[in-house]
Amino acid sequence: FDSPSKPREYYTRPQRKQDLPEIKSPLYIAALLAALGLSAWGAFILYATNMERVSSSVVRQLSSNMKSMSVMKEALGEDVHLEGKWWLGGEPWIDGAVNLLQGNVDVSFRVKGSRGSCGTVYFTSVREEKGQPFIILRHKVICDNGEILRL
Repeated sequence: FDSPSKPREYYTRPQRKQDLPEIKSPLYIAALLAALGLSAWGAFILYATNMERVSSSVVRQLSSNMKSMSVMKEALGEDVHLEGKWWLGGEPWIDGAVNLLQGNVDVSFRVKGSRGSCGTVYFTSVREEKGQPFIILRHKVICDNGEILRL
């Protein structure tokens, strides 16, 4: 007994054939769900605000006026209507803002005629102070063929 005894293995440890799988962190799944939820929320906000602009009295009035204008019928065809987007389920996309209470309207949207020709309507109107009528600054259509219609 000149040295302490060395512990011995009771059995030989088996060797692994492959590495153990990594355990995915629940933080990864939570971050993925949060990104998906924020994206869905953002898409809904964009859709809802666009539908608010589509149903505004200004856009409805512009749309009905364009259908009766002879200049529009000559350039685009008899049936002039707002051009729908496939990613909105056929609803039109209205760029810009309609702020009636603040006194400014600045919108642009695509129109399509029965001839298959299209154009973009630009409309800008402001009101200098509450109770005053709106002043139309810009109301024109730029057709895809380059023709500019001042309305």
